[in-house]
Amino acid sequence: MVTTTEFDLKGRRILVTGGSGFLGKQVVKQLCLAGADLEKITVPRSRQCDLRVMANCQRAVDQQDLVIHLAAHVGGIGLNREKPAELFYDNLMMGAQLIHAAYEAGVQKFVCVGTICAYPKFTPVPFKEEDLWNGYPEETNAPYGIAKKALLVQLQSYRQQYGFDGIYLLPVNLYGPEDNFDPRSSHVIPALIRKVYEAKQREDRQIPVWGDGSPTREFLYSEDAARGIVMGAQFYSESEPVNLGTGHEIPIRDLVRLICELMEFEGEVVWEPDKPNGQPRRCLDTERAKQAFGFVAQMDFKQGLKNTIDWYRQHVA
Repeated sequence: MVTTTEFDLKGRRILVTGGSGFLGKQVVKQLCLAGADLEKITVPRSRQCDLRVMANCQRAVDQQDLVIHLAAHVGGIGLNREKPAELFYDNLMMGAQLIHAAYEAGVQKFVCVGTICAYPKFTPVPFKEEDLWNGYPEETNAPYGIAKKALLVQLQSYRQQYGFDGIYLLPVNLYGPEDNFDPRSSHVIPALIRKVYEAKQREDRQIPVWGDGSPTREFLYSEDAARGIVMGAQFYSESEPVNLGTGHEIPIRDLVRLICELMEFEGEVVWEPDKPNGQPRRCLDTERAKQAFGFVAQMDFKQGLKNTIDWYRQHVA
Protein backbone atom coordinates (compact mmCIF):
# COMPACT_ATOMS: atom_id res chain seq x y z
CA MET A 1 0.00 0.00 0.00
CA VAL A 2 1.18 3.52 -0.82
CA THR A 3 1.60 5.63 2.31
CA THR A 4 -1.34 8.02 2.67
CA THR A 5 0.39 10.60 4.90
CA GLU A 6 1.81 13.21 2.54
CA PHE A 7 4.59 15.69 3.20
CA ASP A 8 3.09 18.62 1.28
CA LEU A 9 5.82 20.44 -0.65
CA LYS A 10 3.90 23.63 -1.33
CA GLY A 11 5.30 26.56 0.60
CA ARG A 12 8.10 24.50 2.14
CA ARG A 13 11.66 25.78 2.36
CA ILE A 14 13.77 23.08 0.73
CA LEU A 15 17.54 22.59 0.68
CA VAL A 16 18.92 20.40 -2.13
CA THR A 17 22.63 19.72 -1.69
CA GLY A 18 24.17 18.81 -5.03
CA GLY A 19 21.17 20.50 -6.61
CA SER A 20 23.21 22.00 -9.45
CA GLY A 21 24.56 18.60 -10.50
CA PHE A 22 23.49 15.90 -12.91
CA LEU A 23 20.81 14.40 -10.66
CA GLY A 24 20.18 17.55 -8.64
CA LYS A 25 18.83 19.57 -11.57
CA GLN A 26 16.30 16.84 -12.23
CA VAL A 27 15.32 16.70 -8.54
CA VAL A 28 14.68 20.47 -8.47
CA LYS A 29 12.54 20.10 -11.60
CA GLN A 30 10.55 17.21 -10.10
CA LEU A 31 10.08 19.13 -6.82
CA CYS A 32 8.46 21.96 -8.75
CA LEU A 33 6.27 19.56 -10.72
CA ALA A 34 5.15 18.08 -7.39
CA GLY A 35 4.09 21.46 -6.02
CA ALA A 36 7.20 23.03 -4.48
CA ASP A 37 7.86 26.73 -5.00
CA LEU A 38 11.07 27.30 -6.96
CA GLU A 39 11.89 30.49 -5.04
CA LYS A 40 11.85 28.50 -1.79
CA ILE A 41 14.37 25.90 -3.03
CA THR A 42 17.98 26.56 -2.00
CA VAL A 43 20.87 24.99 -3.90
CA PRO A 44 24.22 25.60 -2.16
CA ARG A 45 27.34 25.57 -4.33
CA SER A 46 30.28 23.55 -3.08
CA ARG A 47 32.79 26.37 -3.66
CA GLN A 48 30.91 28.64 -1.26
CA CYS A 49 29.52 25.94 1.02
CA ASP A 50 31.96 23.13 1.78
CA LEU A 51 29.77 20.65 3.68
CA ARG A 52 32.85 19.04 5.25
CA VAL A 53 32.84 22.10 7.54
CA MET A 54 30.20 21.93 10.30
CA ALA A 55 29.54 25.67 10.36
CA ASN A 56 28.62 25.57 6.67
CA CYS A 57 26.18 22.72 7.32
CA GLN A 58 24.56 24.71 10.12
CA ARG A 59 24.14 27.76 7.91
CA ALA A 60 22.78 25.68 5.05
CA VAL A 61 20.01 23.96 7.05
CA ASP A 62 18.94 27.05 9.01
CA GLN A 63 15.19 27.73 8.56
CA GLN A 64 14.75 24.78 6.15
CA ASP A 65 11.74 22.45 6.30
CA LEU A 66 13.11 19.69 4.05
CA VAL A 67 16.68 18.68 3.22
CA ILE A 68 17.45 16.43 0.24
CA HIS A 69 21.11 15.39 0.43
CA LEU A 70 22.51 14.51 -2.99
CA ALA A 71 25.98 16.05 -2.72
CA ALA A 72 28.72 13.44 -2.97
CA HIS A 73 32.34 12.96 -3.96
CA VAL A 74 31.84 10.14 -6.43
CA GLY A 75 33.21 8.56 -9.58
CA GLY A 76 33.83 5.30 -11.40
CA ILE A 77 36.22 2.43 -10.66
CA GLY A 78 39.24 4.54 -11.60
CA LEU A 79 38.52 7.25 -9.05
CA ASN A 80 37.61 4.67 -6.40
CA ARG A 81 41.03 3.07 -6.80
CA GLU A 82 42.91 6.37 -6.94
CA LYS A 83 41.29 8.24 -4.03
CA PRO A 84 39.69 5.81 -1.53
CA ALA A 85 40.63 7.92 1.50
CA GLU A 86 39.15 11.11 0.06
CA LEU A 87 35.96 9.32 -0.95
CA PHE A 88 35.53 7.87 2.53
CA TYR A 89 36.30 11.06 4.45
CA ASP A 90 34.47 13.54 2.24
CA ASN A 91 31.23 11.58 2.00
CA LEU A 92 31.15 10.61 5.67
CA MET A 93 31.85 14.15 6.89
CA MET A 94 29.37 15.83 4.56
CA GLY A 95 26.54 13.49 5.41
CA ALA A 96 27.09 13.01 9.14
CA GLN A 97 27.46 16.72 9.85
CA LEU A 98 24.54 17.74 7.65
CA ILE A 99 22.22 15.22 9.34
CA HIS A 100 23.25 16.40 12.81
CA ALA A 101 22.90 20.06 11.87
CA ALA A 102 19.46 19.40 10.36
CA TYR A 103 18.31 17.63 13.53
CA GLU A 104 19.57 20.49 15.71
CA ALA A 105 17.92 23.09 13.46
CA GLY A 106 14.52 21.39 13.66
CA VAL A 107 14.32 20.38 10.00
CA GLN A 108 11.07 18.47 9.55
CA LYS A 109 12.32 15.88 7.07
CA PHE A 110 15.68 14.68 5.75
CA VAL A 111 16.09 12.64 2.57
CA CYS A 112 19.49 10.98 2.22
CA VAL A 113 20.41 9.50 -1.15
CA GLY A 114 22.76 6.56 -0.65
CA THR A 115 24.55 4.32 -3.12
CA ILE A 116 24.26 0.86 -4.58
CA CYS A 117 27.97 0.50 -3.77
CA ALA A 118 26.91 -0.07 -0.16
CA TYR A 119 25.67 -3.59 -0.94
CA PRO A 120 27.92 -6.59 -0.27
CA LYS A 121 30.13 -7.76 -3.15
CA PHE A 122 28.25 -11.05 -3.35
CA THR A 123 24.60 -10.19 -2.82
CA PRO A 124 21.80 -12.53 -3.96
CA VAL A 125 20.19 -11.12 -7.10
CA PRO A 126 17.94 -9.18 -7.13
CA PHE A 127 19.34 -7.11 -4.26
CA LYS A 128 16.86 -6.82 -1.40
CA GLU A 129 17.19 -4.06 1.17
CA GLU A 130 17.43 -6.59 4.00
CA ASP A 131 20.67 -7.96 2.45
CA LEU A 132 22.49 -4.64 2.86
CA TRP A 133 24.50 -5.82 5.89
CA ASN A 134 25.19 -9.41 4.82
CA GLY A 135 28.81 -8.91 3.73
CA TYR A 136 31.57 -6.48 2.75
CA PRO A 137 31.18 -4.28 -0.37
CA GLU A 138 33.21 -4.84 -3.52
CA GLU A 139 36.72 -3.76 -2.58
CA THR A 140 37.18 -0.85 -4.99
CA ASN A 141 33.81 0.62 -3.95
CA ALA A 142 34.05 -0.13 -0.23
CA PRO A 143 35.37 3.19 1.19
CA TYR A 144 32.68 5.16 -0.63
CA GLY A 145 29.94 2.60 -0.03
CA ILE A 146 30.62 2.19 3.69
CA ALA A 147 30.80 5.96 4.26
CA LYS A 148 27.38 6.36 2.67
CA LYS A 149 25.95 3.33 4.48
CA ALA A 150 27.00 4.82 7.82
CA LEU A 151 24.51 7.62 7.15
CA LEU A 152 21.69 5.07 7.12
CA VAL A 153 22.73 4.00 10.64
CA GLN A 154 22.85 7.63 11.72
CA LEU A 155 19.36 8.35 10.41
CA GLN A 156 17.94 5.22 12.05
CA SER A 157 19.62 6.16 15.34
CA TYR A 158 18.33 9.72 15.23
CA ARG A 159 14.82 8.45 14.46
CA GLN A 160 14.99 6.04 17.41
CA GLN A 161 16.41 8.51 19.94
CA TYR A 162 15.11 11.88 18.74
CA GLY A 163 12.12 11.07 16.52
CA PHE A 164 13.94 12.72 13.59
CA ASP A 165 12.21 11.95 10.29
CA GLY A 166 15.05 10.88 8.01
CA ILE A 167 14.70 8.44 5.09
CA TYR A 168 17.37 6.65 3.06
CA LEU A 169 17.02 5.88 -0.64
CA LEU A 170 19.32 3.62 -2.69
CA PRO A 171 19.29 4.48 -6.40
CA VAL A 172 21.02 2.07 -8.76
CA ASN A 173 23.60 3.28 -11.33
CA LEU A 174 22.30 6.50 -12.92
CA TYR A 175 22.63 7.74 -16.49
CA GLY A 176 21.10 10.44 -18.65
CA PRO A 177 21.68 13.88 -20.20
CA GLU A 178 24.11 16.16 -18.29
CA ASP A 179 25.99 13.18 -16.84
CA ASN A 180 29.69 13.45 -15.99
CA PHE A 181 31.71 12.60 -19.11
CA ASP A 182 35.15 13.30 -17.61
CA PRO A 183 37.19 10.12 -18.30
CA ARG A 184 38.99 10.48 -14.94
CA SER A 185 35.83 10.19 -12.86
CA SER A 186 32.87 9.16 -15.03
CA HIS A 187 30.75 6.05 -14.62
CA VAL A 188 30.44 3.33 -17.22
CA ILE A 189 27.77 4.70 -19.61
CA PRO A 190 29.18 8.23 -20.07
CA ALA A 191 32.72 6.81 -20.18
CA LEU A 192 31.74 4.42 -22.99
CA ILE A 193 29.84 7.09 -24.92
CA ARG A 194 32.87 9.38 -24.86
CA LYS A 195 35.24 6.54 -25.74
CA VAL A 196 33.19 5.48 -28.76
CA TYR A 197 32.67 9.05 -29.94
CA GLU A 198 36.40 9.87 -29.78
CA ALA A 199 37.31 6.60 -31.50
CA LYS A 200 35.01 7.50 -34.36
CA GLN A 201 36.50 10.99 -34.58
CA ARG A 202 40.00 9.50 -34.84
CA GLU A 203 38.74 6.74 -37.16
CA ASP A 204 40.12 4.11 -34.78
CA ARG A 205 39.26 0.50 -35.56
CA GLN A 206 39.40 -0.63 -31.91
CA ILE A 207 38.31 0.56 -28.49
CA PRO A 208 39.71 -0.81 -25.19
CA VAL A 209 37.23 -1.55 -22.39
CA TRP A 210 38.12 -2.48 -18.80
CA GLY A 211 37.36 -5.98 -17.54
CA ASP A 212 36.01 -8.95 -19.45
CA GLY A 213 32.44 -7.77 -20.07
CA SER A 214 30.82 -10.36 -17.83
CA PRO A 215 29.51 -8.20 -14.94
CA THR A 216 25.90 -7.07 -15.11
CA ARG A 217 24.56 -3.66 -14.20
CA GLU A 218 21.17 -2.07 -13.77
CA PHE A 219 20.72 1.53 -14.88
CA LEU A 220 18.15 4.14 -13.86
CA TYR A 221 17.45 7.21 -15.98
CA SER A 222 18.15 10.40 -14.03
CA GLU A 223 14.64 11.79 -14.51
CA ASP A 224 13.15 8.57 -13.13
CA ALA A 225 15.54 8.65 -10.17
CA ALA A 226 14.61 12.26 -9.39
CA ARG A 227 10.92 11.44 -9.53
CA GLY A 228 11.48 8.52 -7.13
CA ILE A 229 13.42 10.73 -4.70
CA VAL A 230 10.66 13.35 -4.65
CA MET A 231 7.97 10.69 -4.23
CA GLY A 232 9.94 9.30 -1.29
CA ALA A 233 10.14 12.78 0.24
CA GLN A 234 6.39 13.16 -0.10
CA PHE A 235 5.10 9.73 0.82
CA TYR A 236 7.70 7.73 2.79
CA SER A 237 8.58 8.19 6.46
CA GLU A 238 10.02 4.88 7.65
CA SER A 239 13.45 3.84 8.92
CA GLU A 240 14.11 1.06 6.41
CA PRO A 241 16.15 1.87 3.26
CA VAL A 242 14.44 1.75 -0.12
CA ASN A 243 15.90 0.70 -3.49
CA LEU A 244 15.21 2.85 -6.54
CA GLY A 245 15.72 1.06 -9.84
CA THR A 246 14.15 -0.72 -12.77
CA GLY A 247 14.64 -4.34 -11.72
CA HIS A 248 16.39 -5.19 -15.02
CA GLU A 249 20.11 -5.90 -15.52
CA ILE A 250 22.31 -5.93 -18.63
CA PRO A 251 25.79 -7.49 -19.06
CA ILE A 252 28.50 -4.90 -19.71
CA ARG A 253 29.34 -6.78 -22.91
CA ASP A 254 25.80 -6.20 -24.20
CA LEU A 255 25.83 -2.59 -23.02
CA VAL A 256 28.99 -1.90 -25.03
CA ARG A 257 27.48 -3.58 -28.07
CA LEU A 258 24.31 -1.48 -27.76
CA ILE A 259 26.18 1.81 -27.40
CA CYS A 260 28.36 0.94 -30.42
CA GLU A 261 25.21 0.15 -32.40
CA LEU A 262 23.46 3.40 -31.44
CA MET A 263 26.60 5.42 -32.26
CA GLU A 264 27.28 3.46 -35.47
CA PHE A 265 30.74 2.32 -34.43
CA GLU A 266 31.73 -0.82 -36.34
CA GLY A 267 35.21 -1.36 -34.91
CA GLU A 268 36.43 -4.06 -32.52
CA VAL A 269 36.00 -4.01 -28.74
CA VAL A 270 39.22 -5.09 -27.02
CA TRP A 271 38.57 -6.31 -23.49
CA GLU A 272 41.21 -5.74 -20.80
CA PRO A 273 40.76 -8.59 -18.32
CA ASP A 274 43.71 -7.38 -16.22
CA LYS A 275 41.59 -4.34 -15.27
CA PRO A 276 38.94 -4.67 -12.53
CA ASN A 277 35.40 -5.77 -13.33
CA GLY A 278 33.86 -4.29 -10.19
CA GLN A 279 30.92 -6.03 -8.53
CA PRO A 280 29.90 -9.22 -10.42
CA ARG A 281 26.18 -8.43 -10.67
CA ARG A 282 23.87 -5.55 -9.82
CA CYS A 283 20.12 -5.80 -10.06
CA LEU A 284 17.67 -4.47 -7.51
CA ASP A 285 14.46 -5.74 -6.03
CA THR A 286 12.26 -2.65 -6.47
CA GLU A 287 9.09 -3.92 -4.82
CA ARG A 288 9.47 -1.88 -1.61
CA ALA A 289 9.49 1.45 -3.50
CA LYS A 290 6.43 0.39 -5.46
CA GLN A 291 4.53 -0.71 -2.38
CA ALA A 292 5.67 2.10 -0.05
CA PHE A 293 5.19 5.12 -2.28
CA GLY A 294 4.15 3.96 -5.74
CA PHE A 295 7.42 4.46 -7.60
CA VAL A 296 7.92 2.60 -10.90
CA ALA A 297 10.60 3.58 -13.44
CA GLN A 298 9.24 4.68 -16.83
CA MET A 299 12.08 5.36 -19.27
CA ASP A 300 12.86 2.67 -21.86
CA PHE A 301 16.59 1.87 -21.58
CA LYS A 302 17.40 2.12 -25.30
CA GLN A 303 15.57 5.44 -25.57
CA GLY A 304 17.35 6.72 -22.47
CA LEU A 305 20.70 5.83 -24.04
CA LYS A 306 19.73 7.65 -27.24
CA ASN A 307 18.80 10.74 -25.23
CA THR A 308 22.14 10.63 -23.39
CA ILE A 309 24.16 10.15 -26.60
CA ASP A 310 22.29 13.00 -28.32
CA TRP A 311 22.95 15.32 -25.39
CA TYR A 312 26.66 14.46 -25.39
CA ARG A 313 26.97 15.13 -29.11
CA GLN A 314 25.21 18.50 -28.79
CA HIS A 315 26.72 19.82 -25.57
CA VAL A 316 30.06 18.14 -24.83
CA ALA A 317 31.55 16.76 -28.02
